Amino acid sequence: SVVNIYTRKLLNERRHPLLDEPFYRRFFDQSAGPQQQRMASSLGSGVIVSGDGYILTNEHVIADADEILILLSDGREAQAQVVGTDPETDLAVLWIELEDLLAIPVGNSSQARVGDVVLAIGNPFGLGQSVSQGIISAIGRGLGLNTYENFLQTDAAINRGNSGGALTDAYGNLIGISTAMLESGASQG
Repeated sequence: SVVNIYTRKLLNERRHPLLDEPFYRRFFDQSAGPQQQRMASSLGSGVIVSGDGYILTNEHVIADADEILILLSDGREAQAQVVGTDPETDLAVLWIELEDLLAIPVGNSSQARVGDVVLAIGNPFGLGQSVSQGIISAIGRGLGLNTYENFLQTDAAINRGNSGGALTDAYGNLIGISTAMLESGASQG
């Protein structure tokens, strides 16, 4: 039920501001040149929440993407459409048109307690499906990242690319979406 998400977006390269000054333009003769473009790509994770193709992920994973590719653990892939986003909670809903999708069972995060065993499932560093185990370290945590926050803190390894992936209880029920990590040079959960 956990998928890898790859995004691409076309970026316009910014010219150096000195090229906008008439005095410097004559030395570089680039004022009339075309603006450069480059393709940027990123990766993240998502969770199939319904068998008819709806996927939950973080808004920051797909923000401003021109193309969103979903890769399933069975090797299938599909282009995703954005159904909706909510930057205030950093959540996004995507949709793919594929058959035989396995939706994750949804648990109740309000029943989570400090010390409960959890699993973080995602696509860290673009390596593909990966699972790390930890415990819930705190509930109701606020980090000042979003308008609305009620984070479950875990010591399970969370790395770049895990964003949008599943945080499950020990029975595999979805209780959260991996959203943020403490930046310290190493995984901090």
